[in-house]
Amino acid sequence: MNAIERLNAQLGLPEDEAMLLESVRAFARAEIAPRAAHFDESKEFPWANVEGINRLGLNAMFIPQAYGGVGLSYLAYLACVRELSAACASTGIIWATNYHATKPIIEFGSEELKERLLPTMLDGGLAALVITESGAGSDATGMRTTFREDGDHLVVNGSKIFITNGDVADLYLVFGKWAGVDDQRKAISCMVIEKGTPGLSVGRLEDKLGHRASSTATLNFDECRVPKRNLICGPGEGLPMLLASLNHSRPSIGAHALGIAHAAFEDSVAYINGRRQSGKRIIEFQGIQFLLADLASELALCDAWLLHVARLVDQGVKDIGVEASILKMRASDLAMRMATEAIQMHGGYGYCKEYRVERLFRDAKIAQIWEGTNQIHRQIIGRHFIER
Repeated sequence: MNAIERLNAQLGLPEDEAMLLESVRAFARAEIAPRAAHFDESKEFPWANVEGINRLGLNAMFIPQAYGGVGLSYLAYLACVRELSAACASTGIIWATNYHATKPIIEFGSEELKERLLPTMLDGGLAALVITESGAGSDATGMRTTFREDGDHLVVNGSKIFITNGDVADLYLVFGKWAGVDDQRKAISCMVIEKGTPGLSVGRLEDKLGHRASSTATLNFDECRVPKRNLICGPGEGLPMLLASLNHSRPSIGAHALGIAHAAFEDSVAYINGRRQSGKRIIEFQGIQFLLADLASELALCDAWLLHVARLVDQGVKDIGVEASILKMRASDLAMRMATEAIQMHGGYGYCKEYRVERLFRDAKIAQIWEGTNQIHRQIIGRHFIER
């Protein structure tokens, strides 16, 4: 057992969570990983992987027992995201998005809303977190989608872009602005829109560099009528939900990026142990050993920070925005560097689709962009230390 494996073997999970994680790891390596290249090439949505995830009952792990789930720890959830993403980044983000979109319903939704909608997720449903617009990316307060009251309904108008699971979701957690409120921040509101609601349509699906099996959709809302009971909290109370959602989804993106980084590292170590040049294994060259030392050290440190952030969440700490930004930024930067160096260590073969490091390279890049660009996260971290 090497140092990286030892760290991740000592997560300190209780027995039931450790057993679930081992089941996820075994399923990911035996079934998801062998299918990943096909789904990447064909751009098919990986329904077979989703069905396997549902057989394991993974949606139940983040739904409280009071609503039929099992309510496992955030650390166990992040560890599962990392394993699924190492096997297939597309599948990892499809499932992680279920958590991103469901957690605000659990934390802020009414009892009626939770009792009515959470069974959809327990039955294996898919969810979408609907925030980004063409003029509102890292600064979500610039969104222009509107919610307007009309009797017992809210009427939604606008459009959203880059929505993961946008064409396949059963539940959409949608952020928009309450009509008639001028303050951009105080106008932000949040509701759940259910699949098949008239006025909700898919405009297009993106043809992407990576994550090609994960659908990324443009959504249009044209006089979309939603029952007022689907509003979470009240008018203009969406900003705290938005920030709380990001504090939980950004570490999840960090775990997703670390899954890619682990896969690239494992492939590199295996390749340079077997490939020979000038009568020596590549790993025996000092320059390669130095590179490997740097990559392994960064991977270990990011993994350790993931454990730290997860434990803060499990302890009930709410103000983790900076810690979440540190994890998301460093893990995604590492994923990109790890994939790039993996190709270099594979030489010409790394540039060919026969080896998965080519796919890992393409999958890694988006992690530096979504859930706030890494430039934004550097701002968040840096200004945290300004003395007030």
